[in-house]
Amino acid sequence: MSFKQIKVRQYEEPDLPQMIDIWNEIVKEGIAFPQEEILDQDTGKEFFLQQSYVGVAEKIGMIYGLYILHPNNVGRCGHICNASYAVRSDSRGEHIGEKLVLDCMEQANRLGFKVLQFNAVVESNVHARHLYERLGFTQLGTIPGGFRMKDGHYENICPYYKEL
Repeated sequence: MSFKQIKVRQYEEPDLPQMIDIWNEIVKEGIAFPQEEILDQDTGKEFFLQQSYVGVAEKIGMIYGLYILHPNNVGRCGHICNASYAVRSDSRGEHIGEKLVLDCMEQANRLGFKVLQFNAVVESNVHARHLYERLGFTQLGTIPGGFRMKDGHYENICPYYKEL
């Protein structure tokens, strides 16, 4: 697979089964997403419809990754958005995450958001952290024991942000 051949676009309903599989893979790993519930076709469709934008990394009908984008808060803080990224485990290391983050920043800007913030980047997720830092995100600090891993132990989380 070539990095240049993968395109990021807005998701369409026929993408849902692959998207749900990728999302559930991350949830089952239990080391990155705060969610513990597995999505089925109905809850997955509802979940993705609730987002401000959902992008997928696609090549010839195959989905390799996705992101969700939504407000981080409401009212006076509604200009700050939040996003989560998921890449199929057999496709990691192919720079798909970078394409997803770059597209997410464009879409967030297009939707009128001023800041993109990540609330709960697990400290041991060094690949994501290096990507965010390389793309100009700033770490806000560290929250000790802010994430409960699948095996029950707690790890630090590192919030990040970037002005758009």
